[in-house]
Amino acid sequence: MFQSLSDCRGRRYRRFELEFPVRLKFQVGSTSAEIETISQNVSIGGLLVRSALPVPAHTPVMFSLNVHGRETLRPVHLVGEGQIVRVETGEAEGTFVIAVKCSAPVTQLEEYLPTQ
Repeated sequence: MFQSLSDCRGRRYRRFELEFPVRLKFQVGSTSAEIETISQNVSIGGLLVRSALPVPAHTPVMFSLNVHGRETLRPVHLVGEGQIVRVETGEAEGTFVIAVKCSAPVTQLEEYLPTQ
């Protein structure tokens, strides 16, 4: 399921089509919330996930995911922080596509995935 998305789209970072569970943690008012999502693509600058629940745009989040399989040089646990920059209705009914922009580059991703 690994595929590098083309950089010819003017993207700052190379995207990888990776489908792995992603845990998002965030605050809703004074309450902590945590949801399970599935990644659609991942880069060192952010990730795109599918979710059954929306997360409001501009919400700060913490995320974690484990990347493993044939495509990786070895399993890697990725953890980061970011902000929700876009929320759209997904193709499947009752789903949402959520874009997360990382606060700091998740450089471990480039270290453990093949260069081409």
